[in-house]
Amino acid sequence: MDDWQGRLHVYGQDYMSSGAEEIQRRLAADMVVLQQQIEGPRMWEVAARLSVLFAKTFPGSDAARTTTWYGMAATAADRSGDRDTRVWVRGRAAIALGYEGASLAIAERLADQALAIDSRPSLGRLNAVMGKAHAAALRGDRRAALQLNDDGWRVFERVASPANAQSDYAVPEWRMNVFSSLLLARLGEEKRAEHAQEQARALLPAALPRFATHLELHRGLMLAQAGDRTGGVAYARAALDALPADKQSLTLRLLLAEVEAA
Repeated sequence: MDDWQGRLHVYGQDYMSSGAEEIQRRLAADMVVLQQQIEGPRMWEVAARLSVLFAKTFPGSDAARTTTWYGMAATAADRSGDRDTRVWVRGRAAIALGYEGASLAIAERLADQALAIDSRPSLGRLNAVMGKAHAAALRGDRRAALQLNDDGWRVFERVASPANAQSDYAVPEWRMNVFSSLLLARLGEEKRAEHAQEQARALLPAALPRFATHLELHRGLMLAQAGDRTGGVAYARAALDALPADKQSLTLRLLLAEVEAA
């Protein structure tokens, strides 16, 4: 069990800087072994969290694969009997899909499940609220999206991760601002989006350049939505091209596609 908890910790850290293909290759091998060793609630908890991470290595547009793995993660979390894990798994899936703008109905369903399981502030609940916010924004429900963003910040104030936390299982202030930056960019809230981007840049660890690229793509989206589609697309493409290929993520490519379609 200690070995698997250690692997879980390493994967959470590596996800923040490694490419999707590398993570997927490593996880695929470990998931085969894990499947043969699942016994007891704590191992189901490990399986649930790794399944969410594995789902993240597929593009959100590949609905069949991502939703299957998110569903398996939720089932594994339920078998663990751990309430925090049940909420976190569903919330993490909701923010992943909402941020990528994919399978919005599933994102909202998972978010609603997370919120119904436990009303206490937690990182899982925070992710669920922000996942619902992005889904609302993409559905055109501006009022709901802004209200959920405010709700998310209130939860964040209670459960914020330490500033130096660098893991997919953490949400420090810079990452919360990344969530808000894209949401506000999608809504055309330029001043508030720019403020979120400035806050995120000021706090973002230098060792995580991929997330700086996220912020640049948010700016490209804002330019495109403001009427400069050519400039916005060029800005976003240049930002993505400047990031080494092995550091790029599927989410970044989906964001570029969103800018191109703006």
